[in-house]
Amino acid sequence: QVQLVESGGGLVQAGGSLRLSCAASGLTFSTYAMGWFRQAPGKEREWVAAISWSGGNTYYTDSVKGRFTISRDNAKKTVTLQMNSLHPEDTAVYYCAADFRGYGSSLRWEYDYWGQGTQVTVSS
Repeated sequence: QVQLVESGGGLVQAGGSLRLSCAASGLTFSTYAMGWFRQAPGKEREWVAAISWSGGNTYYTDSVKGRFTISRDNAKKTVTLQMNSLHPEDTAVYYCAADFRGYGSSLRWEYDYWGQGTQVTVSS
């Protein structure tokens, strides 16, 4: 049974930082690409960042480039999203997801497994 469990969300002031983690179990983690998505109230779930199976390739949506960093530890089966210089518009539920194809994708429907999400709230 595959499980992805996010942690690290919370309330932070604008300009602050948070570090999200996603712990995976029940899958061969090192063969999956991993992604982070977010969903704000009343909005579609949007892609934030992705990392290939090896960690050698990372991808970001334009609005977070230079502020967020995705990384992974295949030995620990974890993926992390370091979020700096947070803006109120970054407020959302953040989800990690696993993609069997391994190279990293921005397309929601290409991900096979999803976590339950963690709330990030950025106050102005």
